[in-house]
Amino acid sequence: MTRVLVVHAHPAADSFGSALAAAYAEGARSANHETRELKLRELDFDLILREPKNKDYPLEPDLKRAQHDIEWAEHIVLEYPTWWSSTPALLKGFIDRTFTPGWAYQYRKNSSGWDKLLAGRSARLIVTMDAPRLWDTFGYFSASRRSIRMGTLWFCGFKPVRTTCFAQVRKSTHAKRERWLEKVRQLGAAAR
Repeated sequence: MTRVLVVHAHPAADSFGSALAAAYAEGARSANHETRELKLRELDFDLILREPKNKDYPLEPDLKRAQHDIEWAEHIVLEYPTWWSSTPALLKGFIDRTFTPGWAYQYRKNSSGWDKLLAGRSARLIVTMDAPRLWDTFGYFSASRRSIRMGTLWFCGFKPVRTTCFAQVRKSTHAKRERWLEKVRQLGAAAR
């Protein structure tokens, strides 16, 4: 049994991305994994990191709870849409405010190295987009996925970080979406 945290990072509750996150959580629960869900759109916090050099900048209660949930988890799932070849501001603001120095990572004194304070956890990205995947991969070099996978999760110690990407969502049929939801349920059951 794995402790799984599913982070819904789509701002709209009725989005297909939100349905994918819920399907992953459903699959994890069906396989008796301890599962928590974190819906960023329901949290009360300032998206803007106003004191970037102040590691003691106070966190709102919802962000403290989010840190507690991340510490609890062995496997984290981040669901988000690709907008403008990037992540929604909601996810970026959450990362800026939550993945703080001294909690998620720590630079070593007199060194260019750092300690990955969230090591020992794995992650999965579930990413949606309306663009064709090849265009995102070769035209934009998978910018949003690379940024989250390497620039955030790997930097803080998550390993491995796997990605599931659903492209051309806007044009997808109901039957295709049902297949995608089932695929994600199976990933949840495997906690992968």
